[in-house]
Amino acid sequence: MSGTFGVNGMRHGMFGVAGSGDTSGYGRLLQPLPKRPSSSRPYSGYFDEVVDLLTATLAKSGVADAIERVVVFRKELTLEVRREHLLAVAQVLRDEPGLRFELCLGVSGVHYPDDGGRELHALYPLTSITHNRRIQLEVSCPDADPHVPSLFSVYPTTDWHERETYDFFGIVFDGHPSLTRIEMPDDWQGHPQRKDYPLGGIPVEYRGASIPPPDERRAYR
Repeated sequence: MSGTFGVNGMRHGMFGVAGSGDTSGYGRLLQPLPKRPSSSRPYSGYFDEVVDLLTATLAKSGVADAIERVVVFRKELTLEVRREHLLAVAQVLRDEPGLRFELCLGVSGVHYPDDGGRELHALYPLTSITHNRRIQLEVSCPDADPHVPSLFSVYPTTDWHERETYDFFGIVFDGHPSLTRIEMPDDWQGHPQRKDYPLGGIPVEYRGASIPPPDERRAYR
């Protein structure tokens, strides 16, 4: 079903926003972050074939409701998957001969603080070497229950990527063989790429001047 699908919040400090006297790129520039609308058929190219074969195979397995939304945006197909069915969807995408998405290229986290009940998102770009095709999976979870099944058993290449997403966003990948921090120290508090994480920092001395920490460098009165 097509049409608008609400907003994911506001972006602060972005260049190119009209209607503001602020041309610096800082705080007073605000831009809504709309949720991408569901796409209508035909999706174009091989996208229809992929969606049809995937949904038909999932229906035979008793998980016909696994796909929440289909979004085609900037020539990329994104399948938004219910988190409880993520493993089943990934297994079909990898093993079904007409799909054969053998490679997961990574995991990316996104934090939408204003998207109630869906604050944390994980995205998985998949590639079919057999058919020379690319799609993307997206799954969301609430901040209050940040759990998503690990895809390590289907795509072992997600090992370190899931650890990094856990480290920076706090998404817990259930079933991962060793879900520990990979960048930050083990005793670090919080997840530094979330939008509610303070910039912090300390003043830095440079050539006789004191450079304040990032969260104190510019403010509007």
